[in-house]
Amino acid sequence: MIDLRSDTLTRPTEAMRAAMAAAEVGDDVYGEDPTVNALEERVAALFGKEAAVFTPTGSLANVLAVASVVEPGQEVLCEASAHIARAELGAHGAVTGVTMRTWRHPSGAPDHEQIADMLAPDMGPYFVATAAISVENTHNFAGGTVTDIEDLRRLRSFADEAGVAVHVDGARLWNAHVATSTPLSAYGEVADVLAVCLSKGLGAPVGSLMVGTADAVATARVRRKRLGGGMRQVGILAAAGLHALDHHVERLAEDHAHARLLAEALGVDPATCPTNIVVAQRPDAPAFVARAAEAGVRISAVGPRTVRAVTHLDVSRGQAEKAAGVLASL
Repeated sequence: MIDLRSDTLTRPTEAMRAAMAAAEVGDDVYGEDPTVNALEERVAALFGKEAAVFTPTGSLANVLAVASVVEPGQEVLCEASAHIARAELGAHGAVTGVTMRTWRHPSGAPDHEQIADMLAPDMGPYFVATAAISVENTHNFAGGTVTDIEDLRRLRSFADEAGVAVHVDGARLWNAHVATSTPLSAYGEVADVLAVCLSKGLGAPVGSLMVGTADAVATARVRRKRLGGGMRQVGILAAAGLHALDHHVERLAEDHAHARLLAEALGVDPATCPTNIVVAQRPDAPAFVARAAEAGVRISAVGPRTVRAVTHLDVSRGQAEKAAGVLASL
């Protein structure tokens, strides 16, 4: 079975397992796990930020990140199919009291005209105040699309003029970095706060990080503990993230090439699939997914008429070619 449902399905490589087994550990709640500290310092430096905090999940990293720039009762603007709006079970409203309004864009990118119309940072006591704009890069449900750095810089300037913050959901920002050769520090420059994931394209078993100012991260540590996210000898997991940063970033280009094979097989223009996610329209998505599984390829239905295939570390070139053949035949 070739499993293309998600890039969260990867298993640690033998080299990653060895790094985990050899990790030096301490109590992270006390700030005494040296491997976690090294990971947080390294990721913060990569994005040119003051600090970072390790979290077990990307959803928690996003909740902490958004809460650092949006107070309860304020709003964050985001694209309608953004992960924070669609796939985090309403956590931002349920847990931190944040509300959302959304714009629509076929590639998930910022629509500056719509955002300008929606923005309401201060309209008096009868309107929800806009505190931040969120961008997902790459954009999951739009098919792994990349928001160009110049587009993000334009958004940054617009946000500065309006006095609101910018949050980047960068769960797969590593993919955007490899696909466009944009420095990670450039992405850090356009965002007040970011969330980045280690357990998707980079192949670690667990973990994400919220990245931002030292003050925001210090507050996030308190929220993380309050939400049950305080971890102890978690350097075993942080070691996997450090290994992934050393060995699994540049190889993302292989996943991108494999995705283009799948796109062509599904009748999607490969040029519209810049990274590792392929989204295609089918009249009956669940039926198509079932037929693919019967033929030995697992993909996902992410809507009644939408299927998704995701390439990753555990899918070889030969497997990608075989899966493409199966999907084309269907």
